[in-house]
Amino acid sequence: MRLVIVTGSGRSGTSSVAGTLKRLGLHVPQPEVEADESNPRGYYEPLWVTEFHKRLLNPVPVRTIDTRPTAAEVAAAAVTPEVEAELHAWLADVVAIGEPQVVVKDPREFWVHDLWLRVAGGLGVEVSTLTMLRHPTEVVRSRDTAYLTAQSDSFRRQRETANVAAWVNAAFLTEQATRGHRRAFVPYADLVSDWRGAMTRAGDQLGVAYDGPLDAPHPVDDFVDVRLNRSQVTWDDITVAPALRSLADRTWAAMGTLVTSPHDEAAVAELAALQQEYLEMYDAAAAMASDETQAQVAAARRQLKERLAVKNERIDKLRAELKALRGS
Repeated sequence: MRLVIVTGSGRSGTSSVAGTLKRLGLHVPQPEVEADESNPRGYYEPLWVTEFHKRLLNPVPVRTIDTRPTAAEVAAAAVTPEVEAELHAWLADVVAIGEPQVVVKDPREFWVHDLWLRVAGGLGVEVSTLTMLRHPTEVVRSRDTAYLTAQSDSFRRQRETANVAAWVNAAFLTEQATRGHRRAFVPYADLVSDWRGAMTRAGDQLGVAYDGPLDAPHPVDDFVDVRLNRSQVTWDDITVAPALRSLADRTWAAMGTLVTSPHDEAAVAELAALQQEYLEMYDAAAAMASDETQAQVAAARRQLKERLAVKNERIDKLRAELKALRGS
């Protein structure tokens, strides 16, 4: 069995490409996450996989995209033999179905990609990855529209910076995690403007075969629409520091090279250098924000102490009332 794992930053088109692969003949393990207002065309995510990654990553916690350079190490430390056995049992059931080509999509997967590789290898499953690429400004605005419409302008500006940084961090870590096997990088703009060209290239890179010719009319024609690319924005539309903007632009350019040459040595080297730049930028930002971080921690502790005092007071009052009742 060939397993194609679809990953990429959240809101980068992973659902669109997974739905496309399903219409091209690849099997999505059932049941799937149901469509909702945020994604009315469907997610094409196996429900079990989504819940598995949430159970694993949320308690740590590691976000779907996370600014911390150490987030992958934190996620890896959460993997136990029991977690690995759980994934092994699920994937073995998928293999038993007998589908030759399976697609599993979840933007969280890249945090524990080594886990998937170990389990798949033990079952004789060949893994390849398709990573969706969408410019960070469009990802940030799409996430803003989907999740932050009710928040204050100040909070949204903070999240814009954090989400651009998280996009950059995810690009580095995804590229590193997927170096050891066949992989494809698909720009979202390519998918919605010419899905046949984008998916033909990706199929060749991944070594997958589609069901039948891609001639029109095709079910994908009704699924992928250029109007899906609603968040066509530029840096002028979001507030991000120039240094982070520059780093994101250079990272975007290097990742773009991987579209036609997925293991381009110069691009991989460039991304490694950019990652080091990001590490230095992150350390400097953390140092500058250390007083604010400590103040927030202290405030949270005070609030927790106050709530605990109120609860203890209520408990003491209930105990006194209970004692009075027993004595009457």
